[in-house]
Amino acid sequence: MPDSIPANSVGLVSPQTLHIETPITLECGQALPAYDLVFETHGKLNQSTSNAILICHALSGDHHVAGYHAMEDKKPGWWDNVIGPGKAIDTNHFFVVCLNNLGGCNGSTGPTSINPDTNTPYGPDFPIVTVNDWVKSQAILADNLNIQQWAAVVGGSLGGMQAMQWAISLPERLKHVLIIAAAPKLSAQNIAFNEVARTAIKADPEFHEGYYASHDTLPRKGLGLARMLGHITYLSDEAMGEKFGRELRHDSINYGFDVEFQIESYLRYQSESFAEQFDANTYLLMTKALDYFDPASAFEGDFAQAVSKIQAKCLVISFTTDWRFSPERSQEIVNALLSENKEVTYAEIEATQGHDAFLLPISRYHDIFTAYMKKVASEVIPS
Repeated sequence: MPDSIPANSVGLVSPQTLHIETPITLECGQALPAYDLVFETHGKLNQSTSNAILICHALSGDHHVAGYHAMEDKKPGWWDNVIGPGKAIDTNHFFVVCLNNLGGCNGSTGPTSINPDTNTPYGPDFPIVTVNDWVKSQAILADNLNIQQWAAVVGGSLGGMQAMQWAISLPERLKHVLIIAAAPKLSAQNIAFNEVARTAIKADPEFHEGYYASHDTLPRKGLGLARMLGHITYLSDEAMGEKFGRELRHDSINYGFDVEFQIESYLRYQSESFAEQFDANTYLLMTKALDYFDPASAFEGDFAQAVSKIQAKCLVISFTTDWRFSPERSQEIVNALLSENKEVTYAEIEATQGHDAFLLPISRYHDIFTAYMKKVASEVIPS
């Protein structure tokens, strides 16, 4: 962390836990008798509760979206460049909420939590969760925070899909929706990438059919391979070329199979660090939630009919080198919204960074993001 907290940081933050005793029935048909939702908030909720923003996280994200947990932290929350005083989502104006989704591994009830039926971790017995389930649980959190309508629901990637589902499922409960680097559903290629990642995890000898906790081990190699594959798809060829090129770690090649290129070293580091920080069963769940996301399926495959329920004003953003969720996929969302006469703003951002661009401080992206959020702020009723 810097020697002093930057003026535009939300500063030191502490997670909160909401414990729910009322059972929640999931889309798969199974129920959780009780569960925890871990979340963080930034800014102040006004008296009319009209200035609340919900941030939905992506596959490996969590509730720690901005600020620092301790002065010793090396990095702030995962979207700190967007959230804080004077930033695109200005905490001088907004009350920002971000939670760790059900099935997560950072405090909310998930595979690492204790199953009350066995008094051991759920592991692979934790039920499959979907984007619909997350929206349902997020709405329960909103109720407990006395937020009946969000000023905006915002997300990128899998978070953007959650934001979209909010606008479809609970149209009266949000005024704006920001869908960033997302798609109406996964392509077959994207599902294939996810299946390769899951296969790598399940093939690890230390996976033990998901019961690795009872064997006091982790499927580090399998989860590491899944992360390497995922990381490659999040970056563009141009981004990898600019950052690493064909640069060698040493002055000459060794004619062997050890790590020689800087890109190999980088991917190895990403895989090893991720395997220590993230839960493999959670990774399986999150990728399945991605695969299953398809709001048109409830409308006989008609995506335009699905978005016809939306009442929120929409901002859709894509990035030119994002080949995981290409601009064409965002344009499918825009075209469906326009066909149903919805109010939508669309921006395609020139960016070399690939899918990960939605996390980065790219000037034109942040300019558009900031301008739109100022519009949202102007509609917030003063307390």
